[in-house]
Amino acid sequence: MRVLVLGGGGREHALAWRLARDESVARVRIAPGNGGTAAVAETVVDLPIGDPAAVARHAGRERYDLVVIGPEAPLAAGVADALHAASIPVFGPTREAARLESSKVFAKEQLQRAGVATAGGEVFGDAEEAAAHARSSERPPVVKADWLAAGKGVVVPDTTEAAQVAIRDLFEGAPRGALVLLEERLSGREVSVFALVSDELVVPLAAACDYKRLRDGDEGPNTGGMGAYAPVPWFGQADLEQAVASIFEPIAWRMARDGTPYRGVLYAGLMLTEAGPVVLEFNARFGDPEAQVLLPLLEGDLAAALLGVARGDRHAMEGSLGIGTGAAVAVVVASDGYPEATAVGLPLTGAEPSGPNDGGPLLCFHAGTVATGSGYESSGGRVLSLVGLGPDLAAAREAAYRGLAGIHLEGSQHRTDIALRELARLAGT
Repeated sequence: MRVLVLGGGGREHALAWRLARDESVARVRIAPGNGGTAAVAETVVDLPIGDPAAVARHAGRERYDLVVIGPEAPLAAGVADALHAASIPVFGPTREAARLESSKVFAKEQLQRAGVATAGGEVFGDAEEAAAHARSSERPPVVKADWLAAGKGVVVPDTTEAAQVAIRDLFEGAPRGALVLLEERLSGREVSVFALVSDELVVPLAAACDYKRLRDGDEGPNTGGMGAYAPVPWFGQADLEQAVASIFEPIAWRMARDGTPYRGVLYAGLMLTEAGPVVLEFNARFGDPEAQVLLPLLEGDLAAALLGVARGDRHAMEGSLGIGTGAAVAVVVASDGYPEATAVGLPLTGAEPSGPNDGGPLLCFHAGTVATGSGYESSGGRVLSLVGLGPDLAAAREAAYRGLAGIHLEGSQHRTDIALRELARLAGT
């Protein structure tokens, strides 16, 4: 099988790495990739992955058996639509179906129509009206941009004043006619749940927990993600099956009935409240850095399963993949100044990117890097993910942080508490 992966982040390095390990895959190419993805895939130069017509022409000319869309922007641009029209198998939803991620307001409407539990919320197109609503709320509302914001369009303020600042900041950088969703703040444990969806067919994958805040103890600004771990000890197989029945299947049915069937991976961010699971958000792709901990734990033929989703093949979807034993912990290394004023162009050492023959206990997935004649340099906010693998969370965490000691990037940032809270829970402390 010949596979093209679209994207250039840590998620796409992990996807290309995992696909290249499949026996059914003869060749993996990636566009645009990053400094480290040459270790797993051939780079396609100068392909504008947000241009649906250009991607479809390239894919048709190269005769790929499968195109895997990693990030959200090509999905929102309609790249999957163009590939469908050209009869090229694509793993990723159409532009309309991807609105489950690209529009918080659309997702809220679909959840309510499907009868799926979600937080209450109000929609505003004016900053001052939204700020007035925040002032009158008993608790500071969660502020959500109704447009793609690279993982940073959600603010969870601690005070009403902070909510008003977030509202005005979001509107200041918003596209014309943009909306903001102010949502009820819920309490409970958060978990990210993933399933493969093809029309009304849903196959559960696994759950993971990620860390959005920049600093230890969940302090600092929201980011695209500073680390993750899987599996989640307090969210087992029965919980996963319940989520499929009460969330994923109703949403898949609703989308299909509306004439916008969903095909791809669907990620539900859940809050486990006293009343049960409540959907906070959907993502129309594998998370980042959640993908970096989930993909190494998958057993079987990933390419066959993703092709099964693209073709609506129940047997391939259900029979190709399984979750193995063990655990994975990812720690993200970010540039100095991230997420506000990212420093780039700095030398990166000790970060040899993982290739298809690397199976652990330490994996290194590049994100914001470029290759130079003498090694690598930083080119973005989140520079790389170090993923530790082990028989349990403690061993996986130890492997990740042991590997971190060999990385050098001037002024770099990382959290020191990834999975630490979970280990404390398991120890009963």
